[in-house]
Amino acid sequence: MRTSGNKATTQGGISLARIATIRATEATAFREARPKSEAAVGNGLKGFLDGVPMHWMNDWPTPFPILVEKAKGATITDIDGNKLADFCLGDTGSMFGHSPEPVAKAIRRQAKRGLTYMLPSEDVLPLGELLAARFGLPHWQIATTATDANRFALRVARAITNRPKILVFNGCYHGSVDETMVRLKDGKPINRPGLAGEFRDLTQSAQIVEFNDLPALEAALAEGDVACVITEPVLTNCCMVLPEPGFHEGLRAITRRHGTLLLIDETHTISTGPGGYTRRYNLEPDLFVLGKPVAGGVPASVWGMSEEVASRYNAYNLTREAGFSGMGTTLSANPLQFAAMRANLEEVMTQENYGHMEKLAGRLAAGLEASIARHNLPWHVQRVGARVEFICAPGPLKNGAEAEEAHAPKLEAAIHVALVNRGVLIAPFHNMMLVSPVTTRKQVDKLIAAFDDIAKDLVA
Repeated sequence: MRTSGNKATTQGGISLARIATIRATEATAFREARPKSEAAVGNGLKGFLDGVPMHWMNDWPTPFPILVEKAKGATITDIDGNKLADFCLGDTGSMFGHSPEPVAKAIRRQAKRGLTYMLPSEDVLPLGELLAARFGLPHWQIATTATDANRFALRVARAITNRPKILVFNGCYHGSVDETMVRLKDGKPINRPGLAGEFRDLTQSAQIVEFNDLPALEAALAEGDVACVITEPVLTNCCMVLPEPGFHEGLRAITRRHGTLLLIDETHTISTGPGGYTRRYNLEPDLFVLGKPVAGGVPASVWGMSEEVASRYNAYNLTREAGFSGMGTTLSANPLQFAAMRANLEEVMTQENYGHMEKLAGRLAAGLEASIARHNLPWHVQRVGARVEFICAPGPLKNGAEAEEAHAPKLEAAIHVALVNRGVLIAPFHNMMLVSPVTTRKQVDKLIAAFDDIAKDLVA
C-alpha cells in the first residue's frame, strides 16, 4: 500500500495543524446549533457512569452526544430541531430505516399479546423455513445479539471437532466474543490493545493470520487444532478490505482439507443483498451468523448450521454429560423477536428494496470518488452493496495491517463533525455509510455535496 504522507505531521495528506483548526471551528458550530442538547448532556447525564448509559456514546467525535428526539425513515431529529440525513443507521442496526412500518405494526400487535414467555408464538411457524430459504442453511437458532450467536456457534464447532482453537483474520470484528479480541502486531499475535479487565492470553485459544493470505491460512490449519475459522466475507469494522479474487474459494477448500469448520458472520455484509454476501457469491459456510438488522431494529440475531454440522452436533449431544449447555439466554427467541423478524424478512428485506439501496449506494460511491479526484486527495472509496466507505489513504487495502495503517483518527473525527454541521450523520468509529430502502436521492446528493465542501476546506 502506498503511504499518504508523513504521519508525524499529516493524516491522509492533510496537515495536522489544518485538521486541528477545522475541528475547532466545527466544534464551535456544533455547540451553537445545540444549546438544549448541551444543557442536557454537555456535562454528562446524572446517574450514569461517565455520563452516558453506554460508554461508546462518548466515543463519537462530536463535543457531546446528540440527544435524539425522534428517528423516522432515514432522518434523525435532535431536541434542538436539527435534522440529519442518517447514513449511520445505528451502525447497521437500523439498516432498513428507522421503524419500518411492517416491523412497527408487528411490534404493536405483539405488544398486546406479551413480550416474552420462553415459548413460541404463531409468528415462529414460518420463520425457520424463511431463514433456510433466505440464507441456504437448513437448521437455525435465534439469539439476541451477534456476539451471542457467534459464541454459541463456536461452542458447537469446538464440541463436534474436539479441537480447542479458532482462527480469525487480523482486523476482524465479531462483536465482543473474547477469543476474537486478538490482533497481529509486527507479525506477532497479541491481545487487542485496550481490553478492559482481560487477564488471559487470548492468543492461546486463537490463531491469527492476515485476510487474503491463503498460504498463512494453510500453515495455521495444518497444525490440526483449529475447530473453526470465523470471518466476515469482507473486513468491515476497520478500513474496508475486500477479498481478492479466489480468496473465498481458497478459504473453503483449505478449511475442508484440514477438517476445520467455516463460520461466515454477515452482521455487516448483509448490505450485499437479501441473502447477504453468502448467497450473492455462493459461499458454502458450515455455520452462519447474522445479527443487528435482522429484526428491523429489535435486538435479535440468528445462527444456522449445515445438515452435516447438525448431525454431528446431535451425535455429540447423545454422548455428553447431562446439564446446561452454556448456550442460550432467557430473553432469546422471544415472541417480539419472532414478530419483528418475520415482518422484516417478508416485507422489508426484499429484492426490490435492495435494488433501491444498491442503485443509490452506487451513486454515493461515484460522487465521493469524483470529489476525491477533484481535490487530488490520496484517498479511495470501497463499497459492498449498500455499504459505502471513504478511506483517507490510497488503496485498495489488502489486509488488516494495511487497514490499521490507513486509519486517520484525527482527520476522520474532523470530517465527521463537519458532516453533522452540514446535516449528515455517518458511523462514528469509521467512515461507513449505509443506504436504506427509505434513503432518498436528495439525501445522497446532500452527503456528496457536504463531503465535497469539507474536502475543499481541507485542501484550501
